[in-house]
Amino acid sequence: MTTGGDRFAAIDLGATSGRVIVGEVDGDSVTAAECSRFNNRPVRVAGLMQWDVLSLWADAVDGLQRAAREYPGIRSVAVDTWGVDYGLTRAGRLLGNPAHYRDTRTEDVMDRVHAHVPAGELFACAGVQPAAINTVYQLAAEQSGGLLEAADGALLMPDLFSYWLSGERVAERTMASTTGLLGTESGDWDRDLLARLSLPDGLLADVVPAGTHLGRILGSVGIDDPIDVVTTAAHDTAAAAVATPLPPRGGVFVSCGTWGLIGVERAAPMLGSDAFAAGLTNERGVDDRFLVMRNGMGLWILSEALRGWGAEDELTTLLDRAAARDGDVPVFDVADPRFQIPGDMPRRIADWCGEHGVTPPRDRVDLVRSIIESLAHSLALSALEIGALTGEVVTQINIVGGGSRNALLCARVADLAGVPVLAGPVEATALGSLLVQARAAGTVSGTVDDLRAIVNRTISPRQYLPGASHHPAPRRKERSAR
Repeated sequence: MTTGGDRFAAIDLGATSGRVIVGEVDGDSVTAAECSRFNNRPVRVAGLMQWDVLSLWADAVDGLQRAAREYPGIRSVAVDTWGVDYGLTRAGRLLGNPAHYRDTRTEDVMDRVHAHVPAGELFACAGVQPAAINTVYQLAAEQSGGLLEAADGALLMPDLFSYWLSGERVAERTMASTTGLLGTESGDWDRDLLARLSLPDGLLADVVPAGTHLGRILGSVGIDDPIDVVTTAAHDTAAAAVATPLPPRGGVFVSCGTWGLIGVERAAPMLGSDAFAAGLTNERGVDDRFLVMRNGMGLWILSEALRGWGAEDELTTLLDRAAARDGDVPVFDVADPRFQIPGDMPRRIADWCGEHGVTPPRDRVDLVRSIIESLAHSLALSALEIGALTGEVVTQINIVGGGSRNALLCARVADLAGVPVLAGPVEATALGSLLVQARAAGTVSGTVDDLRAIVNRTISPRQYLPGASHHPAPRRKERSAR
């Protein structure tokens, strides 16, 4: 890092790994260096899939201590994570490991919640598409198990880490919007909704915007430097959107990691019946903008298949061979619920193919190509549909996150959507966090567009043009499931 700007640290926790990144920001550029990377491995105890949150905390603190040693003068630190999950607390102490959103304990809860608040009404209030992973259903599951009676607080994952760093209990707004309990008009907890669902009114912390100062880092963290703790856009998708080089009009973003979140940034949510029927969700972005998106599959199926094979280190080789593979491969429905939970993905893909009269992939290379083709179909179709629903002619698709490294995926999305794909930055989430902190510190100023302009001046995404990839694959005729 050589910009000579102010230094900031981002603790960026994803569903499969975490990072501590230090960046320098000035009015013209943002640069970043990875100080630490560590695995995020869920654990299953007594049938419940959980996050090993204390290991994550220890790894994050180790990384932050290293960052403070190697990059003196860090002004602030902020935490972002995936959405929806939380930790229950009592008297400031964690009651147990947070449950993992892929756990199946909410499968029978949605109907009970909708008996009190119908799905369409819930969408109209909170703007979030009903899904079993949503916090509202998770809290209902805790309620039926009696766990809420023991708790006096629930902190969403990034807010839990910020609490441990600063001692301040808050709910950052972009993260709160993933719960299904934040009012779209008020930007605060929907108290009427909480009452109708018999959820304790005082359980959730006060909502604050991204860029809120929480105070100096606690001495118990083991860092002597006077580092401030700040709320960034604590939902990783909202942070990534800040650093996505979108054009003023016609751009669709795809934040592609474990999940693939496809959407546009708008001044107002879309809450009508058409949006609900189309599977759209409205989550908060920075500056109270709305990310109108479809939550879809990302690279989860591929990473789970590699894990099952013990072949994580072979990804690059498999992708190169898959890109060179001629001939048809099956294009399956990546939104099928069977692919949402951990397990034997090659077997599940073969089962799907058998049920639909399709010849399954014959080897690992075919299977990798099949996964990429199926994901590309889903992402491209969703991008075009969201453009149509929002009245925007799609002129480009920006893929950020881990998926931007996957050249085959980016090329096939460009081919199938018929518009250019711009890939990168890979670490958009961390860059967005750094920029929000820099604005909170007064290092830079302006709107999200001004922050985005700094990224544009610093980073040149790789461009994939339609038809430039020479490995055609069949288009699936049926419409992708949501």
